[in-house]
Amino acid sequence: MGISVARRFCYPALAAALCLALGTGCTGASPNARYRTQPVRRLTLEDKVVANGTVNPVTTVLVGSQVSGKIVEIYVDFNSRVRQGQKVAKIDPALFEAKVAEARATYQQAQAQVAKARANLADAEADYQRFQRLWQDNLVARDELDNAYTRYLAAKREAKANLAYTDIISPVDGVVIARNVDVGQTVAATFQTPTLFTIARDLTKMQVEVAVDEGEVGKVKEGQPATFTVDAYPDKVFHGRVTAVRLAPQTVQNVVTYTIIVAADNPELLLKPGMTATMSILVARAENVLAVPNAALRFLPPPEAALPPEGPVVWRVDRSGHLEPVPVSLGISDGVWTEVKEGRLQEGDRLAVGPAETQGTPPRRIRGLF
Repeated sequence: MGISVARRFCYPALAAALCLALGTGCTGASPNARYRTQPVRRLTLEDKVVANGTVNPVTTVLVGSQVSGKIVEIYVDFNSRVRQGQKVAKIDPALFEAKVAEARATYQQAQAQVAKARANLADAEADYQRFQRLWQDNLVARDELDNAYTRYLAAKREAKANLAYTDIISPVDGVVIARNVDVGQTVAATFQTPTLFTIARDLTKMQVEVAVDEGEVGKVKEGQPATFTVDAYPDKVFHGRVTAVRLAPQTVQNVVTYTIIVAADNPELLLKPGMTATMSILVARAENVLAVPNAALRFLPPPEAALPPEGPVVWRVDRSGHLEPVPVSLGISDGVWTEVKEGRLQEGDRLAVGPAETQGTPPRRIRGLF
């Protein structure tokens, strides 16, 4: 009987002692608590802009054709390394060679016509002395010859230029990352030059084009450090730096974003064009500062609580469970905690973050004690 009574009083006392040791009790608050609380802490905070972007080479050159025709040779393929001036494809030159021959034949025909005109003039001179002045001045024959020669030079120049354009040349050193034509395919160079190849100049230097929401773009500046990951290497963190904040807005479904350029080294060639990057741009950092949970800034006190005149406020809970408003001046935030620049707060102060759990909820049982 004595042992039973001892156990009856010992177990509740032990449970109460355990709850006290856990801090706020088995339910997260004492039985008489009216609010859930979190302490003021001293932390290092980082304010980051998080967005997605696409990995691309820093310099990409589109190689096209200035003339129309059928592709008869292709000398490079995907991932081929090329040098500046290297021939990468050939368009059938037969049409343009024919135009050169046609221009030459036209000039020769004009020469024959002039020769005939001179012969006619010579015959006329023998019969009529009045053609003597016409012959001396070369009024008719020389004019026709000059015009024919001018047309010949223009046609010859155009035909030779087009003939040279049938050799598709790489304008830079780099790597072919796209080939848009095959042998036998006809390209048409009309108002817009067709793109035959895309050449990346240097794949060891990449850039990420990040779409940042208009509400956060004001925090992003050139030179800020950034880190990002790609799905291909989820455990590897790549480092970069903001090099440009483009002013042109992009609007999609009434959402306005701006393009941020982040440059990154790629010595191992792990980053490939077109990869999707999850980017974090560090815009501010505060070390070892007092910080309050953001939930405390959103806490709404009961109607009877006296509010301070203006500005952000947190509600400190004293030992008796009463609320005390504390005006604060805020700094940067990491989305969970916010820096306190000014305010009558100390590390460890308990701040209300919400109402306590519904009263009457039975305490959590500790296995082996009850």
